[in-house]
Amino acid sequence: MRILVERYQNRLVAVVVGMVRNHDDALEVVQETYIKAFRNLDGFRGQSSFYTWIYRIAVNQAIDLKRRESRRVSVEFDEGLPPGGVDEWSQSSVGGNDTFSRVRNRELVAKVYEAMESLTPNHRAVIILREVDGLSYEEISDAVGCSLGTVMSRLHYARKALQLRLEEIIGS
Repeated sequence: MRILVERYQNRLVAVVVGMVRNHDDALEVVQETYIKAFRNLDGFRGQSSFYTWIYRIAVNQAIDLKRRESRRVSVEFDEGLPPGGVDEWSQSSVGGNDTFSRVRNRELVAKVYEAMESLTPNHRAVIILREVDGLSYEEISDAVGCSLGTVMSRLHYARKALQLRLEEIIGS
């Protein structure tokens, strides 16, 4: 089991952080994912890859967490940002060494995070699995437990909603 944890840990955390917007919560979700996977290992039939199977568990765990959170009222303090904040993500992922580029990239990343927050958990999951993690439609279908057509539909509507929300935020 240790080999499986080491093999998939970083990828699972990256996807779950994108869904739950909090690094500590993501680590907890991934830990719960491994516990659930271990307890249900006999349920793994090998019809899909282990990676796809455990991703499905992680995505479902993340969606469950977001549903639980939406039922309670709380105040959040920039928990939607990566562990090092927008500045860390924008410098490492978007690039740019001069001050102007860093400020512009930081603002852009914050706007994308804000737009992503407006998506439903299901839409956010398929966008992250496709655009961030690079899964195929078939792998996403296995991971989230829905048909290929549903994945394509969710991606279409998620992209459209993201585009509209970004236009509102940016003011195009």
